[in-house]
Amino acid sequence: MTSAHNDESIIYLDNSATSFPKPESVYQTLDHISRTCGANPGRGSYSLANQAAQLVLKARLAVASLFAIADCSRVVFTGNATSAINQALFGLLESGDRVVTTSMEHNAVARPLHALKEMGVVVDKVQGDTAGQITCEQVQQVCSAGAKPKLVVINHCSNVTGTVQPIDAIGPWCREQGILFMVDAAQSAGVYPIDVQGMAIDLLAAPGHKSLFGPQGTGFLYVGPDITLKPLVYGGTGTLSSHLEQPDQMPERFESGTLNTPALAALTAGIDFLMAQGLGQVHRHELLLAQRLRQGLGEISGITLYGPENSTVVSFALAGCDPAEMGFILDRNFAIAVRVGLHCAPEAHKTIGSFPSGTVRVSPGFFNTEQHIERLIEAVHEIAAAS
Repeated sequence: MTSAHNDESIIYLDNSATSFPKPESVYQTLDHISRTCGANPGRGSYSLANQAAQLVLKARLAVASLFAIADCSRVVFTGNATSAINQALFGLLESGDRVVTTSMEHNAVARPLHALKEMGVVVDKVQGDTAGQITCEQVQQVCSAGAKPKLVVINHCSNVTGTVQPIDAIGPWCREQGILFMVDAAQSAGVYPIDVQGMAIDLLAAPGHKSLFGPQGTGFLYVGPDITLKPLVYGGTGTLSSHLEQPDQMPERFESGTLNTPALAALTAGIDFLMAQGLGQVHRHELLLAQRLRQGLGEISGITLYGPENSTVVSFALAGCDPAEMGFILDRNFAIAVRVGLHCAPEAHKTIGSFPSGTVRVSPGFFNTEQHIERLIEAVHEIAAAS
């Protein structure tokens, strides 16, 4: 088994966790705005404060445009998707409410719902199949099997298998039934087209640092025009400072404290890069790499592949080799970075049959190449031969 040289560059294949590297324009924007615009947006009328406010507005408009959000003031910036999800769930649900979710959720949804269940919220789950897939009909059945739910919350795209759920059918059905519909788009935002109007999405949570190519520490929550949430954080907003009550106006109601202006400006640069490339082109590139990887791994004895064949995420396990060991060897001996274990989604692994050891997850990104994938296939071949 070969040993990686100290100067060998890392082959990064963990883009489901965070995209890396970023477009050069993202790095340049982050550095430039950090050096030239240190003012606090919305906290002054001088030119630097106004410039900062314009940068934040530009980011808000970029997000709104990408997701067909008619009113950009309904876009609330957060530090990540998890913060956005918590704001939505704890801000909306009360004891006695019923919520329907799935067995494929990330802990960013599963743990808040577990805490809310202990506070009296009724939580029911739609069970995915062995590929992690659910159907609109299943959602309808579970919703109809008890009191009318207040909310249906679904992970659009699994971080474990890449399985894409039919939100374009589920959302309109929920709207017809008077049920609120929330989507966790952590893995799909920037990969698949999302139209909050056409898909009847009331609440949409997403990070900026994954397929939107923004820096870490960015995320957002879209709050539909008819949705009222309780804030989780209270404080200074730069508006109505003479009142002790949190303002009702959007988005300030949910943006207490100082926003990360340089990071939001860099997020705009990431979205601009994505739009210039085109969602379709980015997705096709990542899908071709994943399909080649799936094909190559399928030819190795002892490999089990999980999830659908048309996914941009490849989860696998090698018989007789713990995923954690596989990840360690790939990193130490081949300078290849992948994710191993349960990926913060234990219920998803129970659903696909890979619990408790989990899988090796490979998630190619836009800046990965065919050579990266071939190198990984060769490395797994070598590890399997030595096992």
